Amino acid sequence: MADREGDFTRLADPFRRELLAHCYGILGSVDEAEDLVQETYLRAWRAYEQFEGRSSIRTWLYRIATNACLTAVEQRNRRPMPTGLGGPCEDPERLPPAQPEIPWLQPLPDALLRPESEDPAAIVNSRQTVRLAMAAALQHLPPRQRAVLLLRDVFEWRANEVAELLNTTTAAVNSMLQRARAQLGEVSADDDYAEPARRDQRELLDRWAAAMETADVAALMRLLEEDAVWEMPPFTAWFSGREAIGRLIASQCPAGPGDTVMVPTRANGQPAFAFYLRQDAQVHRAYAMHVMSLRKGYVHRVSVFFSPELFGSFGLPMEYAATG
Repeated sequence: MADREGDFTRLADPFRRELLAHCYGILGSVDEAEDLVQETYLRAWRAYEQFEGRSSIRTWLYRIATNACLTAVEQRNRRPMPTGLGGPCEDPERLPPAQPEIPWLQPLPDALLRPESEDPAAIVNSRQTVRLAMAAALQHLPPRQRAVLLLRDVFEWRANEVAELLNTTTAAVNSMLQRARAQLGEVSADDDYAEPARRDQRELLDRWAAAMETADVAALMRLLEEDAVWEMPPFTAWFSGREAIGRLIASQCPAGPGDTVMVPTRANGQPAFAFYLRQDAQVHRAYAMHVMSLRKGYVHRVSVFFSPELFGSFGLPMEYAATG
């Protein structure tokens, strides 16, 4: 029994993180992806004695995970971002009510996806394939097309391997892949990965955090790209352009100088901040997660997730002691 358990752990564990990325790409939810990866390993463990090695254990795990994900998404709609639901809001001073009942796309903490490989090319590729814009664009595809696109274009499976996994034909896989690529091109991921160099990026992010913590709207506007985008699920409204975003922050942000703590982190291969808001004289409480897209020395997009429950998956505390 111990040998069986040791063999399974040794063979299966190296694929846990890439399976999480795969499940997240189909589901758009880090919570669901973690649950489905756990379920995949439980199913595989129970069936390990019947595993005959006709395919690799990696292929076998992907088959279990993919089918579990496709079953999970059969009965629900895609997980959108506000920018995928309509045009920008024209009145930053009057926000429509939040809609927490919508199953929104969730950010994916980088800490859950640290690659086993230290190869820089592998690290860059792993980050780009889970970019928030890419994850949002995938949600526009039917679930089986999402699976085909991820397996073929991201994880570089052969068409016949994908066909076997999905119990279909190679011709059907190629057709789904062609349709998925065409639709993804129409949706446009709006993300060219042209981030500043590391030192310039750190400097830009430090200035952004300082401006947020001092509630300096003018400084924030100087850091925004002219055509920047700001979205904030569970609000369906989103905003385009430096001037509209500045008005939004000035009129809607509940924080004054000293009311905010910005803790740097990373999500979806992108810089991010955990936003803590002062609750009282003693404590700042988890409030929102900011995922940033930088381009040409400016902030190009800010996706603000008003979901304090996400902080746990980032390994962050729910409260920060107030310092002044």
